[in-house]
Amino acid sequence: MIKQIFGKLPRKPSKSSHNDSNGDGGVHDNSSLNSALGPNSLNNSKPGSASSKPSNSSRSNNGPVNSHSSTSNKSNHWKKTASLASQAGPISASGVYEALPSFRDVPSSEKQNLFLKKLSLCYVVFDFSDPSKNLREKEIKRQTLLELVDYISSVSSKFNEVAMQEVTRMVAANLFRTFPSPNHDSKILEMYDMEDEEPAMDPAWPHLQIVYELLLRFVVSPETDAKLAKRYVDHPFVLKLLDLFDSDDQREREYLKTILHRIYGKFMVHRPFIRKAINNIFYRFIFETEKHNGIAELLEILGSIINGFALPLKEEHKLFLVRALIPLHKPKCVSMYHQQLSYCITQFVEKDFKLADTVIRGLLKYWPLTNSSKEVMFLGELEEVLEATQTAEFQRCMVPLFRQIGRCLNSLHFQVAERALFLWNNDHIRNLITQNRMVILPIIFPALERNTRGHWNPAVQSLTLNVRKIFSDADQAIFDECLARYQEDEAKQKELHEKRELTWKRLEDVAASKVVSNEAVMVSKSISSIAIDKSTAPKATASR
Repeated sequence: MIKQIFGKLPRKPSKSSHNDSNGDGGVHDNSSLNSALGPNSLNNSKPGSASSKPSNSSRSNNGPVNSHSSTSNKSNHWKKTASLASQAGPISASGVYEALPSFRDVPSSEKQNLFLKKLSLCYVVFDFSDPSKNLREKEIKRQTLLELVDYISSVSSKFNEVAMQEVTRMVAANLFRTFPSPNHDSKILEMYDMEDEEPAMDPAWPHLQIVYELLLRFVVSPETDAKLAKRYVDHPFVLKLLDLFDSDDQREREYLKTILHRIYGKFMVHRPFIRKAINNIFYRFIFETEKHNGIAELLEILGSIINGFALPLKEEHKLFLVRALIPLHKPKCVSMYHQQLSYCITQFVEKDFKLADTVIRGLLKYWPLTNSSKEVMFLGELEEVLEATQTAEFQRCMVPLFRQIGRCLNSLHFQVAERALFLWNNDHIRNLITQNRMVILPIIFPALERNTRGHWNPAVQSLTLNVRKIFSDADQAIFDECLARYQEDEAKQKELHEKRELTWKRLEDVAASKVVSNEAVMVSKSISSIAIDKSTAPKATASR
C-alpha cells in the first residue's frame, strides 16, 4: 500500500535512503510551534517570488569528503537546487501532488525514507500572488512542512549526509529568491521616506515561515553534526541567506537574524567569512545604494558577536570599526538602525577604552549640519561613548569635541540645545569636564553666555544657568577670568560693529554728494575709513 502511494510522487528521491532508525527524542524549546505556525491571514503586499536564483556554481571544499559521499553530487548540489526551483511551476489539479502518510503511520525503520520523500515533495514552489490557485496543493505542502519540523525536533539519531543535502536543497528551493534591485528606479526612491513606508508583507509567508522554522531547528539540533553539515551549509548557502536580509517583510528578517546567529555560533569555520560578507553589505549600503532593509538586524547580530570578541582586539576588528561601523553614521536613514549601531560602537569602547578617541573623532567627522533630529541621536550616542571613556582618551579629543558641543548649545532647535546640556547630568562626564575645566570652559563659555542672555526657550535658559553654576562652584577664579574675557571680547565686537557702521555711513554720504552733480558712482566695499578721513575733498572710487 505504501509503495503505491510513493509511486504517485512527481519525482524520485535523489539518493537511496540509509537504514538509520530514528525514534522519539527530546523536543526543542519552541514547543508552541503549532500555535505559532498556524494559518496566517494574507496581507495586501507585493507578491512573493516563486522562482529561486541558483548560487555560485563553484565553491571551496570546507573539509575532507567521506568515502561514501559522491563527488558529483557535491559539485552539482547548487545546480540541482536551481533546476528544482526553475521546474516548479503551477501544479495542475490532476491529483499528481498527493499527501504522504504521517510519520506515526510508518515503522521506525521507514521514517528516514519517508523524511526524504516529504522533503522531495516540498521542493515545489507555488504562486501566492493569486490566493485562489492550487489551494489543495498548498495545504498539502503546508501540512507536510509542519510534519517535517516536528520530525527534526524529535529525531534521536544523527542526520546522515543524504538528509543534510536534501534539507538544504529543499530550503534553497523555497527561500532563495531575488528581490527588486534598490537602484531599479532612483526617482521612485527619492519620492518616499523609508521611515514612513508601510511594512510589506509577503503573501507566501504561511509557507516561508515554516521553512524558516525547519531550517532553524535543523541548525540548532544536536543531531546535526557541524563538521558534516558545513559541506551543505557552506559559503554560497550563507551568502544567499545574507541576500535575503533585504526582504521587505520584517518577519522574514527576524527569522534570518536568529538563524544566521545560530549558524555563526555552530559553524566556527564560517565565522571570518560571515563577518567579511556582512562588511561587504555595509560597504555597498554606505557608498553605493543607501538602501537596504536589513541593516538593523545585521547590526543586532554583530552586537552579540562584538560582545564575544576576545581581548586584546584583533586588528581586523578595529578596522571593521573604522571602515564600516563609524561610516554607517553617514546615510540619511541612520535613524532606522541607530540604536543597534550605537550599541555596537559602545561595545567596542567598553572592550578597549583606547578606541574612545577614534570613535569620538569619527562621530565629529559625520556630525549632521542641517538635520536636528539626527543631531539629537548623535548627542545621545556621544553620551554613551563618553560614559565609557577614560581621562587620557578624553583629553586627546576634548578640544574639537567641545567646539561642536558649543555649537549645539546655541542651536535654535531647543531639543538639540537641551540634549547637549543634559551631558552635565551624567556624573562621569561631569567629572571629566570639571577635571579639564581649564581647557573646556574657555571654549564653551561664550555659548553659555549667549544662551543665558538671549535663547528663546526658557528650559534651555534654565539648564544653561545650572551648567554655569557648576563651573562657578568648581573654580570661581577661572569662571571670573572667562567672564572678563568674554566681556572684553564683546566690547571689542561692539566697537568694531560701530566702526563698520560709521564707515558705511560715510560711504553713503560720499555717494549721495555725487548725486547732485549727476555723476555715476560705484563705491568699493574695500575702501577704508582712514582714506576717507585723510581726503580733504570727498572722493570715491568711481567708474563712469
